[in-house]
Amino acid sequence: MKIFPVRVICYSGYRGEQEPRSFDFGKEVVEVRSIIDRWTGPDYRYFKILGSDGCIYILRHDEYAWRWKLTFFQHA
Repeated sequence: MKIFPVRVICYSGYRGEQEPRSFDFGKEVVEVRSIIDRWTGPDYRYFKILGSDGCIYILRHDEYAWRWKLTFFQHA
């Protein structure tokens, strides 16, 4: 799968770490129903989420460039 840039709306918790709450997927806005998993890489943070549409997504956050990318999509 290709990696696509996405616009993500975040919540910053008490530690100031960004957590996705919703994002644009095509012309649709997908709300984050739940965060299934999260992990870090050398320069990125990853979030595996269940969207409000029932689909599974993996979003990657570049902590240095402050950019979000969609790296995985699984239809419901």
